[in-house]
Amino acid sequence: MGREQQRAALHSTIWKIANDLRGSVDGWDFKQYVLGFLFYRFISENMTAYLNDLVHKTGNKDFDYAGITDKEAENARKTAIQAKGFYILPSELFKNVQIKAKTNQNLNETLSQVFRHIESSAVGFDSENDLKGLFADVDVNSNKLGATVQKRNELLVKIMDAVGDLELGNFQDNSIDAFGDAYEFLMTMYASSAGKSGGEFFTPQEVSELLAKIALVDKTEVNKVYDPACGSGSLLLKFAKILGKENVRQGFFGQEINITTYNLCRINMFLHDINFEKFNIAHGDTLIDPAHWDDEPFEAIVSNPPFAVHWEGDANPLLINDPRFSPAGVLAPKSDADLAFLMHILSWLATNGTAAVVMFPGILFRVRAEQKIRKYFIDNNYIDTVIQLPANLFFGVTIATCIIVLKKSKTDNATLFIDAGKEFIHTGNKNKLSDENISKILNAFVERKSVEYFTRLVPNAEIAANDYNIAVSSYVVQEDTREIVDITQLNTKIAEIVARENALRIAIDEIINDLEGGKQ
Repeated sequence: MGREQQRAALHSTIWKIANDLRGSVDGWDFKQYVLGFLFYRFISENMTAYLNDLVHKTGNKDFDYAGITDKEAENARKTAIQAKGFYILPSELFKNVQIKAKTNQNLNETLSQVFRHIESSAVGFDSENDLKGLFADVDVNSNKLGATVQKRNELLVKIMDAVGDLELGNFQDNSIDAFGDAYEFLMTMYASSAGKSGGEFFTPQEVSELLAKIALVDKTEVNKVYDPACGSGSLLLKFAKILGKENVRQGFFGQEINITTYNLCRINMFLHDINFEKFNIAHGDTLIDPAHWDDEPFEAIVSNPPFAVHWEGDANPLLINDPRFSPAGVLAPKSDADLAFLMHILSWLATNGTAAVVMFPGILFRVRAEQKIRKYFIDNNYIDTVIQLPANLFFGVTIATCIIVLKKSKTDNATLFIDAGKEFIHTGNKNKLSDENISKILNAFVERKSVEYFTRLVPNAEIAANDYNIAVSSYVVQEDTREIVDITQLNTKIAEIVARENALRIAIDEIINDLEGGKQ
């Protein structure tokens, strides 16, 4: 079976688990259990493979960590935590708990204890904050799973067996992609079926790829990548896929305000084999309480911040003096924090860096405070490119969004506008960027030339004269595909049709008169 066939089979099996097992549990809520147990299996196999490899290298090829006693295993605790960030006793490994799950009348309590032990194993070590609360949303005692302990345990057994039976290969045989791919597929399907509640923090993979490739033009490695509204981490992880995680030298940084999504992001990092020392994901409000002051600036920033989210704005007198926002002389409106995110991103962007940010289209042309902020960006030559995206790309959002690309070291005093509104293929009830669409947009971004009906390189003076409106439609003329009609020729044809109709009427009248005369 080829790689794509294996992937399709894996996806089919995973989605069947997600739908068949959840029973009365809402799909979006049930994802916590499928993803949580997928993560539990992954870290069990990850740590086992690591410890087995250490012992095998000493010549003991028959050693299997999963088969030794908990007492014997304690000798490996510190080594495992320092390397992997966590520790799991042999008896608490996924496969050993699964073997006894059907006969364990206290399975929910066993799992609850296992999850506590895994999280607490990191206490006092560098990985403590990265493990804290990772299983918080996998509530094995929830009434959602069943009205009684017995019912809850029956469903937990089914979930464990289903996740355990997934053919993800041996971890030693580089099954990392299978785990990560399974996670991404689940997140895509859940976001799609959950609509806005699921899609509001999930960026489609092809959009993530475009953003990352824009930020990485002419780069084969970067120091640090950052997303101030990182959601489940799909944008950050694109850098690992495109460059290789070893070429993101100092790691992956992000912040997320939603606690559940914050946990998903950290799980996602582990499932893609990004070890704890290579990521720093924080929980909190980036605009009010940013967590990475000591880590900025960042060489590559990508983000899909929430559209039209409310924030404190000028109700907080301290924000106008915040070095991230003060340069514009005005704060983004309290009802629309979009440009506050863009100001924050610009502030933390390295001099040689690139930021690619998905934005709501209203910020391109609205007046008052937002116009003044756009003036700051244009007058200081920070906006490199504005890309109009097709409509209906995002889950739960049907409108056409855009990408704003920021740079601090441009070679010209102009802004490139790209109209990619027609660059999509239609799949199901969504539009999607194909590989060809991505390549076309990326090539236009790199070439930075005006192409009729597609791109235009506009001097910033012209944008200023246009009241700092940066809507793509204001600068890229759309091709008129309407049929050209020759009015004179059309009138001649109409006259001919009218003449034929009149002749036909006369002929019909004559026939009727003849018929009526014959009856007399």
